[in-house]
Amino acid sequence: MAGVVRKYYQLTKPGIIYGNLMTAIAGFLLGSKWHINWTIFFGLIVGIALIIACGCVLNNYIDRDIDAKMARTKKRALVTGEIPVNNAFIYAFLLGLIGFGVLAAYTNWVTVVIGLIGIFDYVVLYTITKRKGTYGTIVGSVSGAMPLTAGYTAVSGSFNREALILFLIMTFWQMPHFYAIATYRLKDYKEAGIPVLPAVKGIKTTKNRMLLYIIGFIVASASLTLFGYTGYLYLIVMLAVGLWWLKLGIKGFKAKDDAKWARKLFGFSLIVLMTLSVAVSFGAILP
Repeated sequence: MAGVVRKYYQLTKPGIIYGNLMTAIAGFLLGSKWHINWTIFFGLIVGIALIIACGCVLNNYIDRDIDAKMARTKKRALVTGEIPVNNAFIYAFLLGLIGFGVLAAYTNWVTVVIGLIGIFDYVVLYTITKRKGTYGTIVGSVSGAMPLTAGYTAVSGSFNREALILFLIMTFWQMPHFYAIATYRLKDYKEAGIPVLPAVKGIKTTKNRMLLYIIGFIVASASLTLFGYTGYLYLIVMLAVGLWWLKLGIKGFKAKDDAKWARKLFGFSLIVLMTLSVAVSFGAILP
């Protein structure tokens, strides 16, 4: 029984859930300036977690043909048949239904709409576009930017300039993050027939795009302070981590082992995300 429960739990891609909850909490704390309404907070966390879980289960359901061709995913429960596909679909439906119900009951309609956009982008638009061209990564970045934005709107009740900046920060962060994954797992993506950027345009073009998006991330992050939403301590921290990320990106042009370099850049992108989450959380209450 415990093994079955674990399989269903893994089907939700818990790593993705926890990473996105971290950004959702950061957005909430920025918007609330630590004047926390615990009812809204827990409603946001539970709702967002269940909606992301729903999207991840549906992603596993739809992509099981691709997963069967990739070394890192061929042992997933829907590929091996350990979980029946009909059960997975019902599971996803219930997760989404409860998740949106909680979000509607305890937050606001703006946050619910953001959740709807996020899951539609991830399950429908991203699923279609990632099989057709390199622009699938850009399309998928929309859903990944929603939790940070939703955390903020759960408090503010509106999608304003501050929310837009948060959305752009996460959109820019995701692109080099996922390009790094596509680079060091290039063989897997080629075997599955997924046209990721390094497979279609080459590694050099991918590295150039990474630099552009890292620069975009630095500018967007700094904009929170430039528009008066966060203090200068936040700005100093984010400039430091952003410029270090840029330095690693530039080093890629001299890398002898692109896969090894890409893994290092990917690892640092996670440090950037954690730093961003902490900095955003305290950005409005520190000097």
